Amino acid sequence: MSGIVYFVPTPVGNLEDMTFRAVKVLQEVDYILCEDTRTSGILLKHYEISKPLKSYHLHNEHTATDKVIADLKNGQDIAIITDAGTPGISDPGYLLAKACADEQIDMICLPGATALIPALVVSGLPNNEFLFAGFLPPKKGRQTKLKQLAEEKKTIVLYESPHKINTTLEQIKEFFGDETRASLSREISKKFEETKRGTIDELIEFSKSKTLKGEIVLVVNNALR
Repeated sequence: MSGIVYFVPTPVGNLEDMTFRAVKVLQEVDYILCEDTRTSGILLKHYEISKPLKSYHLHNEHTATDKVIADLKNGQDIAIITDAGTPGISDPGYLLAKACADEQIDMICLPGATALIPALVVSGLPNNEFLFAGFLPPKKGRQTKLKQLAEEKKTIVLYESPHKINTTLEQIKEFFGDETRASLSREISKKFEETKRGTIDELIEFSKSKTLKGEIVLVVNNALR
């Protein structure tokens, strides 16, 4: 009888956001897949979880998935975690989910931490319908994607890194227009959590006025004027 793979969300910042169920699952599986054993080791040590950690990241998931599927078919229960947030959401996990679906192996995804929902809620922008676009393409296809998103009337949620945020804001202004309403959230759930709301011009001014750190979530709505 095949085992079960558990997709376990981990805190995006504050370690207290780990759920009781997530801790229990990690304590009971045979081993844990993770992006970075050093980062995940800190989390497991904090919760006194002693389970083998195996690397599973963007650079090896294509080759590692077959071995994980074989272990699941042999009855092992396995958890997958990432450095922060829910596996498969702009993080490794999709390939494993697809392989398990193809092989009819049971999967359970625990509810838990993710950066996009808190940022969307506190943005003050319409959230009854929204489009999660994740990270924009780094180079090839970036302008095409921005043109496509500029036609979208729903609220859009994007992830961005601190060293690219100024460029991305300028490009949103170029493709969406300078009256576009937006919200920028960073350091979600951490001590210095911060959200700035306003027009895209106001966010550009804010971003250029200080050195932003931590992963950033942009929430943009091109329909409001």
